[in-house]
Amino acid sequence: MQLAIDTSTDTASLAIVPDSEVLAELTWRCGQNHTTQLLPHLAHLLNQTKLSLQSTTGIIVARGPGSFNGLRVGISTAKGLAFSLGIPIVGISTLEAEAYQHAETGLPICPIFNAGRGEIATAIYQAKHNEWRQLIAEHITIIETLYSQITTKTIFCGEFIPFITTQLTKQLKQKAIIPPPAAGLRRASFLAELGLKRLKAGDYDNLTTLQPLYLRRPAITQPKHR
Repeated sequence: MQLAIDTSTDTASLAIVPDSEVLAELTWRCGQNHTTQLLPHLAHLLNQTKLSLQSTTGIIVARGPGSFNGLRVGISTAKGLAFSLGIPIVGISTLEAEAYQHAETGLPICPIFNAGRGEIATAIYQAKHNEWRQLIAEHITIIETLYSQITTKTIFCGEFIPFITTQLTKQLKQKAIIPPPAAGLRRASFLAELGLKRLKAGDYDNLTTLQPLYLRRPAITQPKHR
């Protein structure tokens, strides 16, 4: 079986996927409680499925962008499990996992996360001709700049969308497609699907060098020497 872990933001999610079939999934609003909630929730999921960690053959983890604490907890846990079990690990962009659950629409998909300081983290993906592609790489920008880059009907998703829905529809009108709230919850089963493709292809990440994708440095840094 494969285990998918996503603690990138205030939403956390776990999925157990044996042989490409989603056996169990748990998604919840954890706030900033990743450290205290991740392992108990994983233990609960394993207990529900009557499986053990020793059955895991691959780890799939969301690598960001997202909160510094959430990514640190998720990736360190994923790397610790992969090391102790001697199994491969793959890291997937959280923005890509957010977008992938809307892939079947065939439209460009623009996931948006709040990056703080009046900025957003975003990218654009699209499934076209049976191929999933990244059209614009993950980057930090401002919402006004994003408006100018949208030239066709586009799906907007992400935890930040409820706060800017009015702006999106006002500026982009019919070009902005906003999924209903029930479709806006990021789920680890889609993360697992992306990761399984890489695991099957033998495209693993290096356990030592796999790092979170922050896009910007932490707000707290070492003071400069005077």
